[in-house]
Amino acid sequence: MSPRFILAVTDFSKQGAHALDRAALLGAEHGAMLTLAYLGHPTEAPPADAANRLEQHARQLAQMHGIKVRATGRLARNVKELLPDVSAADLVVWGAARVRSLRTFFLGQPVDELLRSAQRPVLLARRRAEHPYRKLLVAVDFSQASPSLVELSCAISRAAPIELFHAIDTINERKLRQAEVSERDIKIYREQCLGYARDRMVQLTDSYDARRNRVQTAFGRGDPSLQALVQQQRSGADLIVVGKHPASAFSDLMFESVAARIVSFSAGDDARSDVLIVPHGWQPALGTSAAGQAGVRRIRAGAPKAPAGPNPAALHAGA
Repeated sequence: MSPRFILAVTDFSKQGAHALDRAALLGAEHGAMLTLAYLGHPTEAPPADAANRLEQHARQLAQMHGIKVRATGRLARNVKELLPDVSAADLVVWGAARVRSLRTFFLGQPVDELLRSAQRPVLLARRRAEHPYRKLLVAVDFSQASPSLVELSCAISRAAPIELFHAIDTINERKLRQAEVSERDIKIYREQCLGYARDRMVQLTDSYDARRNRVQTAFGRGDPSLQALVQQQRSGADLIVVGKHPASAFSDLMFESVAARIVSFSAGDDARSDVLIVPHGWQPALGTSAAGQAGVRRIRAGAPKAPAGPNPAALHAGA
């Protein structure tokens, strides 16, 4: 489903400017309505001219890209005040700087709160937006949310090549070594894991026959977040798409997700790609038709949950 309503969130920083430009490019690509919103630091008053600056940006982007752009009347200091505009958006393009405070240490950054409360795909604009995306890297884990993640990636960019990437976990392999299993059996198990991953990838890509020429696949071994960033550097993708399982603020604090680690590792002025975080079970905008909602639910439903992978305990049984 192509985004029809896009919300760009800025704090007038360098990252905020990137978000406005990227949102405008996406709006022109999809013929979407663009809304601009301001989010300031929770302990600081907005600039006196914030509303006027937002209106000025709206006029400039509308004229430059030939799209419909409006600025919100409210100047938000926290995510809760943004939610009315978020509820009307299919995609949120985020351009607010990180907040350093005791509250964010325990509850996470404002963007984390947005992902938990709004169930909207959030695009972190890290790079200067000079052209539409040229290549997407989509990190898939073969869960029931993977088909929806790929479908959204295809919709976000209609022409760019898409590389589906899966990192094969090596935790069980380390456990086998600790149990003094022979290298021969470990090699057999590793080959079984790769074969399993290839079979699941084929099942996933079979749904995209019409776009097969733009969907590629790749595999890695090890930590999914680090391997995704390594693959992004190899492929030159300018957008990483990753799903996020639902979690509480406490769970996010204690058990950092793959999406959170990708965001953390790829941060900084030298960031090589933007990051699109898609909450599992994300919801379309309120204005989406019932038919469109039904289509999204059908895509998310997926096949019955399969085993996580080959069973290391079955190595000798199959020998």
